[in-house]
Amino acid sequence: MISNDIELDKESMETIYQKRWKVEVFHKNIKSNTGLAKSPAKRERTQSNHIFMSLLATAKLEGLSIKKGLTTFGLKTKLYIKAQKEALKALREIEALTA
Repeated sequence: MISNDIELDKESMETIYQKRWKVEVFHKNIKSNTGLAKSPAKRERTQSNHIFMSLLATAKLEGLSIKKGLTTFGLKTKLYIKAQKEALKALREIEALTA
């Protein structure tokens, strides 16, 4: 850990770092799980709408992950796997109808 405050003791630095780390995890979640950085919006209003919806999605995802006892990335993975299984099931049904 690095700090430009030479008066800080070890415990104070660790406390600040722990708080800072929670912010880093939040930013990673919002970027990775809600597509905040992938906004195709060009206008200010659509950009602000995208940011708002990304924040809302992050809050809902956090609540659901707490309820299910999973990390947000674990929850996202479970949802992805379930979606893949459903897509494969639908594909097999289509193949059966055309055979």
